[in-house]
Amino acid sequence: MTIQQIKQQLQDIRYEEWIQMKSTLSQDPRVGVQTLIRQKELQFERERMLRSDFERRLTYERELTRAGYERIVGVDEVGRGPLAGPVVAAAVLLPEGFYVAGLNDSKKMTKTARDAAYNQIMEVAEVGVGTVESGTIDDINIYEATKLAMMEAISQVGDADALLIDAMKLDLDIPQQSLIKGDSLSVSIAAASVVAKVVRDRMMEEYDLTYPGYGFDKNVGYGTEAHIEGLRRLGVTPIHRRTFAPIKHM
Repeated sequence: MTIQQIKQQLQDIRYEEWIQMKSTLSQDPRVGVQTLIRQKELQFERERMLRSDFERRLTYERELTRAGYERIVGVDEVGRGPLAGPVVAAAVLLPEGFYVAGLNDSKKMTKTARDAAYNQIMEVAEVGVGTVESGTIDDINIYEATKLAMMEAISQVGDADALLIDAMKLDLDIPQQSLIKGDSLSVSIAAASVVAKVVRDRMMEEYDLTYPGYGFDKNVGYGTEAHIEGLRRLGVTPIHRRTFAPIKHM
């Protein structure tokens, strides 16, 4: 076979097939073939590492499963720190056998990877989304607003046996475990992190059309230089949090 034919054959090859084919290819003296072998080995090694990391971050879910819980819901929020826009929480119940390579804290993922993971999660998981707008955040403070958004999201999933929550404790009569940096420790929380961020980012892109000049499509409401400059030139919009500095001093 030509090197191009070998490359095409290796494109979607399974690991078991690769093991058999590799022994034959290893005898091929062509430099291009040896390069393909090294590339394929690196690809499978990356895939093994991603799978191993994914399995490691199922530890909390498996502990709860062994304790007799079946409907384990991951909960996370996005948007506690911005000067504008809502706080958005997501609750996600993943099905047995779910796997997305590289699923992690949404802030550590590229936009392309987040969007792909979001689509896979929404296709197979039970998902709830809670949103609390800036006016309510000003009325009850961001901490209480975050809890409100989380409880709204959980209510949309249905009956939950247990909750895995990123760094929060909720006033709900459901067994729950609060994990600091939970989106890096639990697959279920990571999935909720991805859903919440994609939903909120898309909301802020829509707000950018309604309130141009603040850069909401890029800064998603955080206090970047462009955002502060927009506040100086254009003033405060209805989606700004008036209890947050520097807005409360304007």
